[in-house]
Amino acid sequence: MAEILEIIMVVSFGASWPMNVAKSYKARTTKGKSLAFLLLIFFGYIAGIASKLVNEAYMAQFASKWYVLVFYCLNFIMVGIDLCLYIRNKKLDKEAAKQGND
Repeated sequence: MAEILEIIMVVSFGASWPMNVAKSYKARTTKGKSLAFLLLIFFGYIAGIASKLVNEAYMAQFASKWYVLVFYCLNFIMVGIDLCLYIRNKKLDKEAAKQGND
């Protein structure tokens, strides 16, 4: 049961990240975004992935439970993309501010 709940949690997060990435891409600004939040989630996924890799019981059953790690990795990638968009959008914000001051 705990494994099913974990899968539901990871899949739910995974469903929301593509929407967040699309919003970041379209918005072209960091307004309303928190770098600290993104970094915390990013490192949380690193810890989640690492916890699976060091869990001997999980690794012993990896052939039948690989999909759990896949969802963690997909979410990690989505957050990484959102972090890259944050950097892009921060640059766009600076350019817009600079042009507004000229």
